[in-house]
Amino acid sequence: MVDVVIYTSAFCGYCNAAKNLLQRKGASFSEVRIDQVPGARDKMVELSGRRTVPQIFIGDEHVGGHDDLVALDRAGKLDPLLQGE
Repeated sequence: MVDVVIYTSAFCGYCNAAKNLLQRKGASFSEVRIDQVPGARDKMVELSGRRTVPQIFIGDEHVGGHDDLVALDRAGKLDPLLQGE
């Protein structure tokens, strides 16, 4: 599996839903809490161009937020992406 990074914050329901989906897929991920890690929000915005959480990166690809992750899964594209295909 490829590296997965998810930028999150406390009390974020969409963050929890995205993490749950990734866990159901068997994907391990690194979580970066923008409310706890100095400079993490700025880095997330720089990488994604977005200010909201979650922001999810699979390998070198920014896939977006929770809704984008769910859309990838429904389209059958999430599993191959997680496998590095």
